[in-house]
Amino acid sequence: MKAAATRQRALRRRWIALLSVVTVVALGYLLYFTSFLGVASVEVIGASAEPPEVIRAAAAVPERQPMLRVNTGEIAARIDKLPGVASVDVSRSWPSTIKITVTERTPVAFFTDPDGAHLVDATGLAYKVLPNTPEGLPELSLARIAPDDPVTRSAVAVLMSLPEALKHQITTVRAQTPGGVEFTLKNGKVVRWGDATDPDRKAKVLAVLLTRNGHTYDVASPELPTVS
Repeated sequence: MKAAATRQRALRRRWIALLSVVTVVALGYLLYFTSFLGVASVEVIGASAEPPEVIRAAAAVPERQPMLRVNTGEIAARIDKLPGVASVDVSRSWPSTIKITVTERTPVAFFTDPDGAHLVDATGLAYKVLPNTPEGLPELSLARIAPDDPVTRSAVAVLMSLPEALKHQITTVRAQTPGGVEFTLKNGKVVRWGDATDPDRKAKVLAVLLTRNGHTYDVASPELPTVS
């Protein structure tokens, strides 16, 4: 009796183990090889300058592909090629949504050439061309404009460091060296700013200098400012 009961318990355990394995295999097949939990929608967050439809087209997420087989890295790499995208994060939102969170590039200046007006972001990258001059942005007048150009990086760094009230008065930014950034204000006055160091102090000194008559206001060395 005891031996028979022991055999029955052992057989029952084997069947339970077998059923468990079959269940796991069936579930894995269901999730990994069928559309039971396939992609049903693609959600785009953070896109405004780049329409969500453009983001979805670049993502090229296969419809109804099993969620577990979606390669989020490859999707992110495709979207990252869009010039207006600064960064992107792709994740799964169960049970059936791929979520794409985009950080777009923000223009800080522009430059013009025969193609039109090129928007430039905080890295110095020209990423978009407009047919007309954008309003509210200063124009960069540099020999070369590129992220790896020291003069470009310095000019952009100066713009990023300026108080908003002063930034909105600038029409043109010029520089021949990283330490020689200067800009023209809407009233035609020229400000020699230097590099991006000491922006708060330079801004305070400049505010005082602008109350005096002159054309060129030099605050590159804020301890020795000049007006000419």
